[in-house]
Amino acid sequence: MSDIQQQSLFGDDENAPRPAKGAKAPAPAEPPPHLDAKDLGDGPLHRLMDSNFLQYASYVIRDRAIPELDDGLKPVQRRILYSLNQNDDGRFIKVANIVGYTMQFHPHGDASIGDALVTLVNRGYLIEGQGNFGNIHTGDPAAAPRYIECRLTDLAATQLFNDDLTEFIPSYDGRKKEPVVLPAKLPLLLMLGADGIAVGLSTRVLPHNFGELLQAQVAILQKKPFKLVPDFPQGGLIDAREYDEGRGKVRCRAVIDQKDEATLVVRELPYGVTTETLIGSIEDAAKKGKIKTKAIRDYTAGKVEIEIALAPDADVQQAIQALYVFTQCEVSLSLRPIVIKEQRPVEMSVHDILRHNTRRLVELLRKELQIERKKIDEALQTASLVRLFIVHRIYKRIEECKTAPEVRQAILDGLSPFRDQLRRDISSADLDMLLGIPIRRISLYDINKSRKEEDDLLADFDAVEKNLTDVTAYTIKYLKNLYRDYADLFPRKTRESKFDAIEVRELTAEEHAIIHDKGKGYLGYDVGGGEPLFRCSSYDKIILVWSDCRYRVIPPPEKLFVDKNLVYAAIFDRDRVMTLVYEADGITHLKRFSFGGVIQNKDYFCIPEGETGKCLFFADNQPATLYVKYAPRKGQQIHQQEFEPKKVAVRTPKTRGIQMTTKTISVIDTQKPRNWDDKAGPKGALLD
Repeated sequence: MSDIQQQSLFGDDENAPRPAKGAKAPAPAEPPPHLDAKDLGDGPLHRLMDSNFLQYASYVIRDRAIPELDDGLKPVQRRILYSLNQNDDGRFIKVANIVGYTMQFHPHGDASIGDALVTLVNRGYLIEGQGNFGNIHTGDPAAAPRYIECRLTDLAATQLFNDDLTEFIPSYDGRKKEPVVLPAKLPLLLMLGADGIAVGLSTRVLPHNFGELLQAQVAILQKKPFKLVPDFPQGGLIDAREYDEGRGKVRCRAVIDQKDEATLVVRELPYGVTTETLIGSIEDAAKKGKIKTKAIRDYTAGKVEIEIALAPDADVQQAIQALYVFTQCEVSLSLRPIVIKEQRPVEMSVHDILRHNTRRLVELLRKELQIERKKIDEALQTASLVRLFIVHRIYKRIEECKTAPEVRQAILDGLSPFRDQLRRDISSADLDMLLGIPIRRISLYDINKSRKEEDDLLADFDAVEKNLTDVTAYTIKYLKNLYRDYADLFPRKTRESKFDAIEVRELTAEEHAIIHDKGKGYLGYDVGGGEPLFRCSSYDKIILVWSDCRYRVIPPPEKLFVDKNLVYAAIFDRDRVMTLVYEADGITHLKRFSFGGVIQNKDYFCIPEGETGKCLFFADNQPATLYVKYAPRKGQQIHQQEFEPKKVAVRTPKTRGIQMTTKTISVIDTQKPRNWDDKAGPKGALLD
């Protein structure tokens, strides 16, 4: 960098040589050109930022925000459930203890663990709570973890864990082992629902009814059609016509009852809405005049009960519709089911997720049967060895053996004639087992009891073999048993309905009274003094026309200065035919037109461009006759005339009107003015 550039960047340098007096100062250096992103190159810092960002994004997506497809859980949920299983003794455990144990696997602190645990408890399926776990209706938080307790439900304890089918990896610090996924036999993702925001994507899956999910899985295995509709713990109503297998949207409504002629009661809430947010939205709508309320009283405890006292002049049915339109009594939920499948985020439909869960259930049950078959096989081998070892007194042979190899060989030789009664060849572990049999067991051995145990094991083995020949049928039976045992514990709470369309404009047609204060020149619904011109909705548009033929379309204003030259204000209707009489360059014109399309808050003119006009008459009706009186003038023969506007064709605002007269008009009206002479003057002629 040059000295001059350094001076320009850091100030003058005292040691820098200065030009001699009278000498021409050097020209300032050119500023460095702007560096484009492509000119930065692929330097080490650039590569480091790219690498770190990609690692962070991948970590948030896979390990924090997006649920795993196989078991339907986020990492924090999986670690909580695993921690509960590891510490489960059937009794309640302090939540603080479980949070501490989970922190051995989860590196994000106790707050995220505690919040996730409370959410799982409030879902009701997997964790049973004791104490104050908050209120899903009011949004009240749970008590501190040291004051509340929890344990696994019977459903979770029996359906989520099997160490023989679980792959373990080291925890984040390498001190513990944690499961990659749980061998869950339940469609947990669709039972619990999921919301998550990651880098560049988000997911939202709504919860469904437990029993309906099991029935849908049976239908999948039987290759029959099925339908799924979300079910929320808060209850409420749902319109799922646009659900699109979990990829579309749903509308949820509160359940509103009429207590009496002037009181409404909210009994159930939409999904994701609390009593606090709902009451806040009702109060906000009341302030804006959307709904007329007198009082709001919240009696919510175990169940939702919000009383809304209406104003005496309020219509009950209209008030209910207003609650659905302008408050959180109705919410719309957009859905996007994204899951982690094979270490990558994938968008799937709810039906595809359930099909995957069903296929996985079949494979888990197949593996469990295979493991059970192997265990029974080993138990039969052990029972046969013990029976042969004791009944044929093979243990007597080892009394004469002097070394351990001789002992083992003696047992092998003694059992050799009975190989056909064994399940497999004798292993070293089998010999260790036989040598470990205590003398007391040998002396008390009951051959009949032993044979009965072997017969029972053989019956169990045959049953497992039969199930393995048709795992699909076994899975259907398994699901039906689950439904029988648990479905009644989780009844459907949300009722499906088809919501009628509500016309918002009709609902709010009388919302605002537009007042024009002609003395001060203000117009709006918050203008003091004056009579209302008309009533309108906040969804309407207002057309304003001034005496210079200028017009503008605006939303209903609260208070707007329009000056004293305003000649027309009404609800805008682009197709309504207007009648205009204006004077330009000494000639009076009559025209009929419709405004057509306009841009809001932009000034237009309803006369040709370049003309300067003055509005003499403006109306949105279709007058049959216009009565015109002229100002007196020396030598004037005609003092009044009648014109018929309906004979004029309807055109655009910028079209020049039909010429009426060159005389000066003193009065123009749709009614006969004072001193009108019915016998005087010819009818007016319109010159095109």
